[in-house]
Amino acid sequence: MSTFVTTRRDRPPRSSRPPRAWGIKRPHSPPPPRHGGRFRIAGADLSASITVFLLAVPMSLGLAVAMDAPLEAGLISAAIGGIVAGLLGGTPLQVSGPSAGLTVVTAELIQTYGWRTTCAITIGAGLLQVLLGSLRAARSALAVSPAIVHGTLAGIGVAIALAQLHIVLGGSPQSSAVANTLALPGQLGRVSPAAPLIGVLTIAVLVLWPRTPGRIGRVVRRIPAALAAVVTATAVAALAVPGIARVDLPSWRSHALPEIPQGPVLALATAVFTVMLVASLESLLAAVAVDKLTADRAGERTAARSQAAPPSASVSVSTPASAPPVSAHPSPAPPLSAPPSPSPPAPLALPVRRSDLDRELRAQGIANTLSGLVGGLAVSGGAVRSSANVRAGATGRASTVLHGVWMLLATGLLVTVLEWIPLSALAALVMMVGIKMVSFAHIRNVHKHREFLVYGATISGVVLFGVLKGVVIGIAAAVAVALHRLARTRITVTDQGEQHLIVVRGQLTFLAVPRLSRTLGQLPQGGDVVVELDGFFMDHAAYETIQDWSLAQKAHGGRVVFTGSAGGRIAEPASSAHSCCRPWTPWRNHHCHDRPVEQTLETRQAPGTPFSGTRTGLDPTPGADTSPSPSTVDAHGSASDSAPGAGRTSNSTPGTGPTSSPGAHNTHAPADPPAPAPRRTSGNRLASGLSSFQRNTAPLVREELARLAREGQRPSQLFITCADSRLVTSMITASGPGDLFTVRNIGNLVPPPDTDSGDDSVGAAIEYAVDVLKVESITVCGHSGCGAMQALLDAEPASETPQTSLWRWLRHGLPSLERMASRHYAWARISGRLPTDAVEQLCLTNVVQQLDHLRAHESVARRLSEATIQLHGMYFHVGEAQAYLLTEGASAGLALDEVFDRVDPGDAPEGLSAPGDPSGPSELERSGV
Repeated sequence: MSTFVTTRRDRPPRSSRPPRAWGIKRPHSPPPPRHGGRFRIAGADLSASITVFLLAVPMSLGLAVAMDAPLEAGLISAAIGGIVAGLLGGTPLQVSGPSAGLTVVTAELIQTYGWRTTCAITIGAGLLQVLLGSLRAARSALAVSPAIVHGTLAGIGVAIALAQLHIVLGGSPQSSAVANTLALPGQLGRVSPAAPLIGVLTIAVLVLWPRTPGRIGRVVRRIPAALAAVVTATAVAALAVPGIARVDLPSWRSHALPEIPQGPVLALATAVFTVMLVASLESLLAAVAVDKLTADRAGERTAARSQAAPPSASVSVSTPASAPPVSAHPSPAPPLSAPPSPSPPAPLALPVRRSDLDRELRAQGIANTLSGLVGGLAVSGGAVRSSANVRAGATGRASTVLHGVWMLLATGLLVTVLEWIPLSALAALVMMVGIKMVSFAHIRNVHKHREFLVYGATISGVVLFGVLKGVVIGIAAAVAVALHRLARTRITVTDQGEQHLIVVRGQLTFLAVPRLSRTLGQLPQGGDVVVELDGFFMDHAAYETIQDWSLAQKAHGGRVVFTGSAGGRIAEPASSAHSCCRPWTPWRNHHCHDRPVEQTLETRQAPGTPFSGTRTGLDPTPGADTSPSPSTVDAHGSASDSAPGAGRTSNSTPGTGPTSSPGAHNTHAPADPPAPAPRRTSGNRLASGLSSFQRNTAPLVREELARLAREGQRPSQLFITCADSRLVTSMITASGPGDLFTVRNIGNLVPPPDTDSGDDSVGAAIEYAVDVLKVESITVCGHSGCGAMQALLDAEPASETPQTSLWRWLRHGLPSLERMASRHYAWARISGRLPTDAVEQLCLTNVVQQLDHLRAHESVARRLSEATIQLHGMYFHVGEAQAYLLTEGASAGLALDEVFDRVDPGDAPEGLSAPGDPSGPSELERSGV
């Protein structure tokens, strides 16, 4: 396999790179500076900052209550997180504040070391985050198994919910989740009604507020549910329960600042590492989530703008860039219908910026350091606050920073108001946050990937033993599961009469070699064996065992075939191993077929040369080339198919693709240009394709073709389509030999059966398929960018049209042009959108018109009257690789609305069943159309 090392010459020219002023940045690099470095505030950012502020106030107080920390510390950390992390972070729309994931850890640290030492630990964790961000380790932090990460956060959520449940019930939380669980029965025995009722009211508002229906719901949903719940609970408590426990904000004069930590160094270092680990993971996961939310929002806005665009702006009879016209006359003439005035070009759609995770980690570290210095809680990016910021319409970091400014003002101006909030309302709010940290979507995902054991072990470890020990338990469980999967190999043997089938499930390592050798040794020598390898790893010991047995089996006259789980051959000659070499790949991309003449002759003269360049090294094939010659390696590290310039001009048939740019795909050019390969003619390409078929495909289809040769052809479908070289009928219908009786011509035209303009070749094919082959359905398939339709649009008046063979054929498409211009027919269209231009409109109309011509043929009309044949219309968009089917009524000529419906994966369109079997799928449906 050839390798290729890119050099600095591979970089695109500077002129092709977008300027920095566009706002486009390279992945994981800081965003470009704004104009003049000024901090701009948009109206959407101002309103979003107020929304996030109203959500963050109760959240910050609730988390401080849950941690048993000074309440003002929650407000301080929210202000610092918003201002510092907002200004310096790599995720502009992420909102940072008190860390919900650190609730359990911080509460334990406060109980063990006191508040002032906990602040010093926060400072140490922040400095460690800055160091890791400077070392660009953010991406490495996300390399931990998702089951461990989400299991850790879910375990923290369970611990938070258990602790806050005690406050909701009017009590005080214990030191650990286990202690909270054991103390719960006693707490239920001495519960007072006031606090639980306020807590239940808060939870009810939280749950029901986003679900408020109707016009009122659209208005009230603009207010955060958390704010609505706390305000409602506060108002009810003020009126009904004046003596309930409320928020108590101490004077700023008594605010405690950090002190030099005292205690065992190892324990303090472990605490610093734990705070850093949880805060970093929570921030980075939130940043990734914000990226996804931002991309989804941008996609929704783009779709809305495209739907709001006027239809006339997108209709033009100009030639599409993907399909140059084929003119039926020497010089172009004005089209039959004048094009509308050109619409102004659409503005450039800027890509959504990705987060710079290393910059975000450094910003979180700086925020934690400052928060610890002024006596605040540990800071991290929050998914709840950030998602609210995105959904509120924020456009930049101004909303995050302003939210921090509002929090800073609230710490000094809203103390009296905040002291009216009941503690049970804040506890209920935080309890719901903890419950939501146990995501059922994550549980389904890890279960789907068979990692629920790791997820469950991590949750159990966090709840029973704490965060750090829980993470260690989760890592141990993940390693154990990986080793079990690596060592577990199932080997079964099935006697199929003429051959044996060996199925190997799992990975082949040295641990499985004894069983593998014993199984292979029990097979008869010289027999035919199929080995199915269902795994993705094979070490050297297993490889040698299978290779030695395969060579010995073949030496005794046996035949060995290695397949994957889907039955496809694993070992292929080097000429087929290239990723571009597939039956549907154009010749010009079959680099592996192009070898120097000398090498080809040498290979043919030495048929006994063993092959050593297969994908897996198994099943050596004689006479195959091992690797491309160095002189024919192209820009992608594969063999070139022609001399420079060859293979770049499109075919001259109507509907063929455009002339491609000589350097359009050469983005990794070698430092030293290779010597040009000998020019290959179309005959050589045909010979290479035939050779590849005989070598790779013929052995696989020979048995099926032999059966068809014995039984004769019995296709159930007549498929009439265009001769366009880009339209591969067997590929788009997933059909094989004997499935389709295909008629191809320029423009997929069906001439009417009258004597003046009839065409015997198409008529004879229709008559043979209908009367002799007894096909059960006929499909007329058009396609996008059809050059024949473009030529009709560009046609001169009939008196000035040259009577060439091409034009005499294209005149059979004039009824389609007249149908499109007529007011008596509805325009054919694709479901959900208008045609992109006049060419696509005519392509769709032409399919419907040719179905009308089909019905005029005597043999087709007779079968239709007997209800023994069906007609179908189909449209294939080449650029999108998307098929569309004409609705059943329109295909039968009974519907006024001519609509083509999109065919999606897994669709089973109605109306395609064979007439003889109404309940069974037709051949067209079975073949995937």
